[in-house]
Amino acid sequence: MAFSSQLHKSLLPVLFLLCVPLSCLCQSSNSSSANATTNAPTIAAPSSNETSLKGVPGCGKRLNPIYRYLCDRRAAWGIVLETLASAGFLFSMALLFCLLLWSTWICISSRQRVGIGGAVACMSLFLLATAGIFAITFSFIIRLTPQTCPTRLFLFGVLFSLAFSCLLARCLALLGFAATRGWGELGVALGLFMVQVIICTEWLILVLVRDKRPCAYRQDEFVMLQIYVLCLLAISLILSLRFLCRSCFTYSYGYQGAAHYHWRMQAGLLFLTLMLSACIWVVWITMLTWGNPEVNRRPQWDDPVLSIALVANGWVLLMGHGLSQVAFLCRGEAKSKDAPLSFAGWTSPSADIPGLASPKEGKENGSFENEAENRRGLRSEQSLRSPYESGFSMTDIDPEKDYTIPRPQTTNYQEPYDDYYIED
Repeated sequence: MAFSSQLHKSLLPVLFLLCVPLSCLCQSSNSSSANATTNAPTIAAPSSNETSLKGVPGCGKRLNPIYRYLCDRRAAWGIVLETLASAGFLFSMALLFCLLLWSTWICISSRQRVGIGGAVACMSLFLLATAGIFAITFSFIIRLTPQTCPTRLFLFGVLFSLAFSCLLARCLALLGFAATRGWGELGVALGLFMVQVIICTEWLILVLVRDKRPCAYRQDEFVMLQIYVLCLLAISLILSLRFLCRSCFTYSYGYQGAAHYHWRMQAGLLFLTLMLSACIWVVWITMLTWGNPEVNRRPQWDDPVLSIALVANGWVLLMGHGLSQVAFLCRGEAKSKDAPLSFAGWTSPSADIPGLASPKEGKENGSFENEAENRRGLRSEQSLRSPYESGFSMTDIDPEKDYTIPRPQTTNYQEPYDDYYIED
């Protein structure tokens, strides 16, 4: 009994430390749910008298008002971004289809086993993420509704995390990490990607199921959901800079000129892609959290800022890494299809010259033969052999022939050095 009472007393501080954060978390969730309606973006819910668009150029009269910016000519940003997003989505899918078709043809036509499966799979995931980034732009052009809100919150961070995870895995593979060899590159990218999936799913479950709140969020909450994506972007940028420095300032005589130029070009494009992506993220986060409230454009400019960020970053990822990486992959595989050198049955060049090739019996190096064997008469001919011989004996050289190096001769046979004397 005394022991149990002492144990209870020792557990009291631990229970107190656990209860205080839980109570604070409940209070913060209640306060955030109370303040969400005041700071959250307004969800479009058309009233009974606002079921159609009238007097909007470019839109039909029976169109739902939430799709206004897809066709409104007075708000040109929606039409421009819609066109760019559609073109980017189609180009990404076409590039993905070409990559899969090319890799299938390589695997079928190649006689040897081609170890590009991990790189092709990771590149396919990157192109899928880029196409998804272009696709979710439409959820930001359309007004915020209970249907588009979960799409915005979940897919924004998930798709960008997939793209940056593939870039991070590619940086690790280029730097030579053992975990990213072969199919390990795909495994590292998927492992990093799943973290953001868990974060977004947990947030939606806590808000929509536990708290039973409508899908209304504040802009700072939206930015807080992207912290892990920012970490992936920062780490990828640092690793790409390291790879760029290694490829530019480190040179080995074993490198070939074309291969060295290929590595430098790939490192430069990878670093440029990540640098432009980081700049885009800094701009849209600044505008969303500080810039729009300062100019009193908080509800009107939030969706255009996010839409522009999605389209701009999608094209940067597609042109900076997607297209260039597919080109590098196809070009490198095409060069590697040359038949390797076969040294089977290779002999010394002197073997084809008559008189120089002599059959060797027993020990190949005559300098290590025992002198006792020579005295016994085991060798028929006495010849001087060098330990660095190239297949013929020194006695085979005719001493009567002139083997001197030819020198330049002058026509002045009598006094050849008169031209070099200075007469007084």
